[in-house]
Amino acid sequence: MSSIRRKITCLLLVLALDLVFLRGMYYSYVQAKDTLFIPVSGDSEEINDGGRKFSGDKQIALTFDDGPDSVYTPQLLNGLRERGVHATFFLLGENVEGREDIVKQMYHDGHLIGSHGYSHIQMGKETVKTACEQIEENNKKIEAIIGKRPQYLRPPYGSWTEELECTIDMTVVMWDVDPLDWKSQNAKKVVRHIVKNVEPGDIILLHDVFPTSVEAALEAIDALIKQGYTFVTVDELLVD
Repeated sequence: MSSIRRKITCLLLVLALDLVFLRGMYYSYVQAKDTLFIPVSGDSEEINDGGRKFSGDKQIALTFDDGPDSVYTPQLLNGLRERGVHATFFLLGENVEGREDIVKQMYHDGHLIGSHGYSHIQMGKETVKTACEQIEENNKKIEAIIGKRPQYLRPPYGSWTEELECTIDMTVVMWDVDPLDWKSQNAKKVVRHIVKNVEPGDIILLHDVFPTSVEAALEAIDALIKQGYTFVTVDELLVD
């Protein structure tokens, strides 16, 4: 009788271990199901990443700060027009004066125009009043030129605060890829950094006030188009 009891005990132990194993497999499946996106149908998948939405066709956005420049911005606009590429320009108010025709051309070419403030100050370190005055002065200048008030803002140095977020009724745009083009002023190095680090949905930071940055931007566009990337403006890329 004791032998039968031992067999029954062993059988129950095996069943219990099986149940523990199956439970572990089930939770692993649920966890994977919650964290992985698996496209069910169609050629293009849609991905949500931190409030940003982009499609499977590898969209990215080129952005340019500190312009317009009287020499290099027109060169960049010509290169973008030849390639059928639209970009986003965050203009500095003090550089807009006397270059209104360049801003008009930029707008007519289909590029998105945003604000970079009037002068290159760290808004997060200024009073709210000063930061707001900087932004408003530039917005008025841009609106007077293109007839449209900027809706997108890139604060210089990325310097921003929650207090300003509550005060300024604009969409603040930062970046994902920063090749430090202003620092190296080496076109080949900038291109390598962009091509190596960019991913679908990324926003690339450049400056259209250096000849090497313009050269790098156009070379990077040519390289990334070959890799299947398409270029859009930030309002097309971002989801509010």
